[in-house]
Amino acid sequence: MKRQRSPAKSQQSQQASQFRIIGGQWRSRKLAFPANSDLRPTPDRVRETLFNWLQDDVHQANALDLFCGSGAIGLEALSRGAATCDFVDAAANATRAIHTHLQTLGTSQGKVHSGTLPSALSGLDACFNLVFIDPPYALAHLIPECLAALQASDSLADNAAVYIECAAATPLPALPPAFQIHRHKTFGQVQSCLLYFHVER
Repeated sequence: MKRQRSPAKSQQSQQASQFRIIGGQWRSRKLAFPANSDLRPTPDRVRETLFNWLQDDVHQANALDLFCGSGAIGLEALSRGAATCDFVDAAANATRAIHTHLQTLGTSQGKVHSGTLPSALSGLDACFNLVFIDPPYALAHLIPECLAALQASDSLADNAAVYIECAAATPLPALPPAFQIHRHKTFGQVQSCLLYFHVER
């Protein structure tokens, strides 16, 4: 998680100022995020499960990483064959770090946007096949707002895969009917959920 330490992520020490890309062309590359920041990359085991779920959805996808924090999930998607990834976060230290990551990896496939969600979604003009929504736990109520905004702006391709993450102790927020749950798993105090979007006709 990005801005709130959780029990499930206690395995990442206070000294952990790096995350590791775990698959694809940049496998095992380590990237630093700001020391002493409150950014907390999604743990390896959660990302591994997520990308096992997404193995048929990543290749050549246009991805969107909301509340992107360290950028670990979006960069993992690019490493595993996504065509593009837009990263969105309100924190300046996060967006600066992701700019650096993209330069370090020598890729022009990522775009970084600063802004508060869900209002920042109005500045995006792409159609996405793959979306990651992982807000700070206290902001889980923004998940359905982001989903509704993406749907209203026609920013999602039909059958787009949408990953959401929130605290296990918090019930999943009510989802717009066009989003159907496909996978759900709890990792300690973290719950992960994969949705698919279907255009309402």
